[in-house]
Amino acid sequence: MKPTHARYGVVGFALALAMIMYIQRVAISQAIVPISVDLQLTKAQTGMILGAFGLSYALFEIPMGLLGDKLGVRRVLSQLVLLWSLFLALHGWVWNVTTLWIVRFLFGAGEAGCFPNLTRMLSAWLPVGERVKAQAVMWAFGRWGGALAPPVAYFVIYHFGWRMGFGILALLGAVWVAAFMPWFRNDPAEHKGVNKEELAMLEASRSLVLHDHGKKWYQLLLQKDIAFLGLQYFGFSYTWYFYVTWLPTWLQQSRGLTPGTAAAYAMIPLALGGLGSIVSGFLPLSVPRKWVAIFGFSITAILICIIPNVPGVVLPMVLMGMASFFSDLTMPISWNTCVEIGKQYTATVSSTMNMLGNFAGFVAPVVFGIILQHTNNDWAMVMYTMAAAAVVSAGCWFFLEPDAKR
Repeated sequence: MKPTHARYGVVGFALALAMIMYIQRVAISQAIVPISVDLQLTKAQTGMILGAFGLSYALFEIPMGLLGDKLGVRRVLSQLVLLWSLFLALHGWVWNVTTLWIVRFLFGAGEAGCFPNLTRMLSAWLPVGERVKAQAVMWAFGRWGGALAPPVAYFVIYHFGWRMGFGILALLGAVWVAAFMPWFRNDPAEHKGVNKEELAMLEASRSLVLHDHGKKWYQLLLQKDIAFLGLQYFGFSYTWYFYVTWLPTWLQQSRGLTPGTAAAYAMIPLALGGLGSIVSGFLPLSVPRKWVAIFGFSITAILICIIPNVPGVVLPMVLMGMASFFSDLTMPISWNTCVEIGKQYTATVSSTMNMLGNFAGFVAPVVFGIILQHTNNDWAMVMYTMAAAAVVSAGCWFFLEPDAKR
């Protein structure tokens, strides 16, 4: 008898949630201009609002990953999606900078558990040979969800207003949970759609993720690999957060575009970043991942340094899209390394790397806002700090061995 294909349903749920999560996450980049006008926010206050998500996203990574490892993905992920969707809807009920900061912070806390738990889910449900490819496709769908966010958010926000718009986008999470809960099981052996042939294919993965390998979670986190993974991910995220926070503002205020046109151009970095993840995930195993990462970050730094000196819109956005493509070559490499280190604590190790990296989600928007406020909107200085972060990330990979057997 041939193996069943229930595992592909799990991949489908992961891809759908990655897209939904990024659409909801990136929507504020389109809403922030009307929000700033309505709530009379300064540049520095705007940076604080945009950074609130990154701060809570980082702080709650390890707790949310541990919950998934201890209580199971099905229960934890479903509850988190409902909670973060609720907090997204509450964006439309804020009345000043403080209330907006609070709901943005709580929204980030909920989303913190998304990718660590999805990584654990895929690792238990996919054969080793399919895992890296699935990670690559998942991150690509996340990026493409982020790429869809500007036009989707622009349509919703500018037709229904930013207050009602957040409520409409929050419904996407509730629909996903309604489909996921009845179908998914933490262990493939408990799923009625998995026959014994497919279960035999998944035995090594189930052993890796669902069985105890004798190490405590806190012992894993003390390995030096975790520090370098976190630092390179911080540099990656520092650059990436520009695309999902300040990019539409740069296009409107520095390049003179209308909100609708800016939304269309803002799709480019995320769309090409998704393509970079796909390319990396499907590279032959003989290609050293260490040098792919070093090469990707180095090219990113060079391209971003060029952008401030290029006039117009089209060529700078092409360069920015290519920078995103090259930096996203590292995504499947980073996350699959977390699986090999973490084993039954895959979600915990993944969340630790993501926590260290996503402190940049707080730091970067705030730093960008402060730079702009104190340099009379010198966007070149913002981009030079992004390039410097990419250089740091490239340097970290000289001390990592993603191709080594663990």
